Amino acid sequence: MTSKRKFCRGTLIQKNPNHEISIIPTSLSSLFCSHFMAIQANISFLSFQPSQFVLDSRFNAPLNLNFFSKYRERRKMVRICSKAKSEGQEDYLIDAPVSIGDGFSFSGGKYSDGPSPSDEWFRKGKMVKAYPVGGTGQKAKDPIFGLTMGRGSQASTDLFRWFCVESGSATNHSVILIHGFPSQAYSYRKVLPILSKNYRAITFDWLGFGFSDKPQPGYGFNYTSDEYVSSLESLIDELTPGKVSLVVQGYAAPVVVRYAINHQEKLKDIILVNPPLMDKHANLPSTLSIFSNFLLGEVFSQDPLRASDKLLTSCGPYKMKEDDAMVYRRPYLTSGSSGFALNALSKTLKKELKANIEASRKILSSEDWKVQTTVCWGQRDRWLMYDGVQKFCKDLGYKFVDLPSAGHHVQEDSGEELGKIISKIISEPV
Repeated sequence: MTSKRKFCRGTLIQKNPNHEISIIPTSLSSLFCSHFMAIQANISFLSFQPSQFVLDSRFNAPLNLNFFSKYRERRKMVRICSKAKSEGQEDYLIDAPVSIGDGFSFSGGKYSDGPSPSDEWFRKGKMVKAYPVGGTGQKAKDPIFGLTMGRGSQASTDLFRWFCVESGSATNHSVILIHGFPSQAYSYRKVLPILSKNYRAITFDWLGFGFSDKPQPGYGFNYTSDEYVSSLESLIDELTPGKVSLVVQGYAAPVVVRYAINHQEKLKDIILVNPPLMDKHANLPSTLSIFSNFLLGEVFSQDPLRASDKLLTSCGPYKMKEDDAMVYRRPYLTSGSSGFALNALSKTLKKELKANIEASRKILSSEDWKVQTTVCWGQRDRWLMYDGVQKFCKDLGYKFVDLPSAGHHVQEDSGEELGKIISKIISEPV
């Protein structure tokens, strides 16, 4: 069966008959040009090789001066029909409310007339308000042209809004699942059903990701490690007053360890999943560090394929299905604020990661650290090397669990297996 391909923002998506996608980047020059036009917020559509492709050329056409006024109109449906529809290919639908965009990227996008996976995931969660909004209260402006951004890019006026998904009885022991940078709470969708049988399982989107608030740097939140530590404390206090078990993956681990050292009385145990622990882990992978580059970072962060698909698929064996890809892309298709948040966080990681890794290692090695600790490691991680991790755990007497078939995002590659491991670890007495 012939594979389907679609172009989007300078990147070619190849979709095979099993509904898995792979990414084929085009030349750097064409990417830069297309992304720069994306920031100019023009949109138009052009079919290309209609028997196999649909080209989203909204970023290669001249600026449409009527574009911004169209954003104020009510919900619209734009249908792009392939001439090969008679051969069984689907229409491509862009049908999210245009009113929720901010002019830096077009809203919505899905491949069917029915509810999107992103909509279904959103309905499972709720918004929780925690951590005071800082700053002067001024309206956020984009970092390129200084234009006031739309409603979807503005933070709350009092407390930040966090998107949380909860499963299981509220009377059971609470387990909080914390995604890494960059990812979303959606990554734990396979873990939640397993833990909810015996525990109250909660996951959330960090500020700047998923459906949570995405404040622009300089307008209430600057994406520093200190802010993430403080905001995590505020959120956990809001979610549960009792003891909890924490599960954290990837580059968010140093933040959680820093929180945990000052709240050990609240923790039953902590499970670190592919955390950066070694000195060599302080070097960001190129697919992530590129977002910290001057100007180029701002431009590339507006590409949903670079900001979501490529980051998730470049760090391990994970092959993303189309429905899952649409959930991860949704924030970047809906608002430019998601990309600018990723850009700010990447700069923070590049600047602070080394110090945070050293601080985490010092905390975990300290005699003052009393929390039951387990490290789970996906062996096929392409971002963080395995060398030295097991010895570090052995020297400190921490449990170490090896997952041979998983990559950096263990919950995506081996969600069910990770869920069972977590359940077993938490069930053991301290």
